[in-house]
Amino acid sequence: MINDTSSGTSNGTSKNIVVFGAGGRVGRAAVAEAVTRGHRVTAAVRDPSKHLDLAGDSVTLVRGDVTDPASVAAAAAGHDAAVNTSVRLDVASEEYFTSAARALIAGLEEVGVRRLLTLGIATTLETEPGVRVMDAPGFPEQWRVFAQGHVAEFDLLSTESGSELDWLMVVPPLDLNAEAEVTGGYRTAVGTVIDGTGRIAHADLARALVDEIEDPRHSRVQLAVSV
Repeated sequence: MINDTSSGTSNGTSKNIVVFGAGGRVGRAAVAEAVTRGHRVTAAVRDPSKHLDLAGDSVTLVRGDVTDPASVAAAAAGHDAAVNTSVRLDVASEEYFTSAARALIAGLEEVGVRRLLTLGIATTLETEPGVRVMDAPGFPEQWRVFAQGHVAEFDLLSTESGSELDWLMVVPPLDLNAEAEVTGGYRTAVGTVIDGTGRIAHADLARALVDEIEDPRHSRVQLAVSV
C-alpha cells in the first residue's frame, strides 16, 4: 500500500531529538528540518571539530560514537527520540550496522529513549513478495555485500530490541539526490519499492523522518519513502 503524505509543520510540541551521523547530508537535513519546526537537537558526530557549523541556538554539538552503548546513552539522555543516519565505508557493512544497532538498543534502553529512526537502503526493499532488489540476477556483488549490512541490522532490531523500543527503518529510493527538487511531500510504502520517479531530495526525506517523530505512524518495519 502506498500513501501520499505532505507535512512539514510542527504539531506544537517541542521535542528533544538526538541525531547520530549529524554531519552527513541526511543528518544535516534532519537537524535543519527539526530546528525549523521548533525542536531542540543534539547533533552527535565522531569529530565535532569538523562540524562546528552545526552548533546553534537550538543545536548542541557533541562527540558521539553510535557503535558504543555508553556513548549512545550519554548523547541520548533526556531526549524524546533518536535518529541514526550514520555510515562508515571504512568498516565492513554488516559489522558496522549491527554494532550500531546493538549499541542503540542498549544505550537508548539505559536512558529511557523509546523512539528510534534508522536509515535503510532501497536495495533491501521487495519488488514482489519475497524478492528484494538485491536478489536480482546480475546484481553487483559489492552492492549486495553493503546491502546485507542493512538486512542484518533490520533482523537484529527485529529480534533483539525489547518491547519498549519503538523503532523504524526509513528507506529512501536509490536516487537520494542532493540536487533533486524539494517537493514538500512524499509517498510511503511498507517494505516495497515505490513506483515512480525513484528519487528524493534530502530535505523531503528529512521531512519524513521528523514527521515520524512528531506523529509516529509506523513501527518495526521498513518504511520506503519517495516523491
